[in-house]
Amino acid sequence: MKSVALKAYPRSQVQRAEVKKLRAAGRVPATIYGRQAAPQNLEVNSKEFAELLNHAASENLLVDLSVDNDARSKRLALVQEIQHHPLDGKVLHVDFHEVAENEKVTVSVPVETAGEPAGVKTGGGVLEHILHKLKVRALPKDLPEQIIIDVTALEIGKSIHLGDIVAPAGVEIMGDKHITVAAVSAPRAEEEVVATESAPAAGDVEMTKEKKEEGAEGAAPAKGAAPAKGDAKAAAAGDKKAEAKPEAKAEKKK
Repeated sequence: MKSVALKAYPRSQVQRAEVKKLRAAGRVPATIYGRQAAPQNLEVNSKEFAELLNHAASENLLVDLSVDNDARSKRLALVQEIQHHPLDGKVLHVDFHEVAENEKVTVSVPVETAGEPAGVKTGGGVLEHILHKLKVRALPKDLPEQIIIDVTALEIGKSIHLGDIVAPAGVEIMGDKHITVAAVSAPRAEEEVVATESAPAAGDVEMTKEKKEEGAEGAAPAKGAAPAKGDAKAAAAGDKKAEAKPEAKAEKKK
């Protein structure tokens, strides 16, 4: 990985209100860590740092950091972490990790796919990109910004594992060699799609159950059970009607 120059300045603002003013002035708060010196608060120009990101393949950057009024003219550092605003994506904070030119470091780099798999092109399969970052170990100058794997030869049911990837010169890929990085799966059968679409939704089942329960409310009460309030009134009215009929017949005979 080729290093790029970046100017930085010591930072004394650490309170939230002060840091907010710093960002409003076009500066990005930063911190540099490392074994060679104690952690130090810095600030960098937001436009300059944004340009570095725009011209890079990923956020893995190796910078020659020149800190204003520092005893060392340049400090080699990796961009360890970048905090972005959740809405507009602007850089809120940067962590640098100071490294030595002759010391190997372990970092995570993005892995990308290239080409259209044969199983997708001719068989209607689906490319599944499973692992999006790889851990690699190398000297700072040998670190790749990203690793690209060719998937054009992948047929349906085939996959590329971690052990299948050829690492760049001077780079060691870390991790279990049997981990799947990318694979081509078979397309879903038409019968499965139809079965899924025709299956009743959970809400339909619940509504059917509710209708059955509503119908059960109109059923005759069990023997010995107390009648409902409305049923008691109806029964009483029927009894009075039955009592009135014999009296009417008796008066007619007179």
